[in-house]
Amino acid sequence: MLLFTFRAPGATGSFSSFTLVHYAAIFDPSQELTYDQLFTGIGNSLLICVITVAVVLLVLLPTMVLVELRYPSMRRAIEFVCLLPITVPTVVLVVGFVPVYQVVAGVFGSVAWTLSFAIGIIVLPYAYRPIQANIAALDLVVLGEAARSLGAGWLSVLGRVILPNLKRGILSACFLTIAVVLGEYTIASFLNQTTFQTALFLLQQTDPYVAAIFAVFALVFAFVLLLVIGRVGSYRRTRRSAS
Repeated sequence: MLLFTFRAPGATGSFSSFTLVHYAAIFDPSQELTYDQLFTGIGNSLLICVITVAVVLLVLLPTMVLVELRYPSMRRAIEFVCLLPITVPTVVLVVGFVPVYQVVAGVFGSVAWTLSFAIGIIVLPYAYRPIQANIAALDLVVLGEAARSLGAGWLSVLGRVILPNLKRGILSACFLTIAVVLGEYTIASFLNQTTFQTALFLLQQTDPYVAAIFAVFALVFAFVLLLVIGRVGSYRRTRRSAS
């Protein structure tokens, strides 16, 4: 794919025929209208990433911590709800989303950021697993009770004891959420919204070279996210070994 982005139109693929003209076209003012929809889709996808990550941090994470500390009997039910979306085909979920989004569009308007409500359901399994694995490696009840016995309030327990120990799981959940959002096509296509993947698909029909360039950028970005996740984990292990 990377070699394809350097290939001159109509070339047979020899090294002498490689060119940077496709990369230069991205920054050519005369091509602004050609790639305007793609950049709009990138902006929409980044906004959806921010909102979806906020949903994970403000809804899923507190719920999991609360269940672990106060309602352990609900752990199985939360796990079932969070993992259920991965067992249902995305196309089937979209068919159920369509009538719901008729109401959503009437309230908020037909705007791309509302896709975060639907994509937030799709990413639940990917966000739940790393956080739950991190929680399972700790004893949050003992940590919370120890902090409370030393006079800490619940906000201090959450902010200074629990969240720092869950940092790796939280970061992994956020990075996986971003990767899933940037790769989501089915929901946006069925609901007629412009996102990175839908814009990339349309651009591929007219300019496959630039479409391949942005596909490579997306792959590199996802690979960097995975490296960051691994780096965070190795840093924590190194610090514990040193202590």
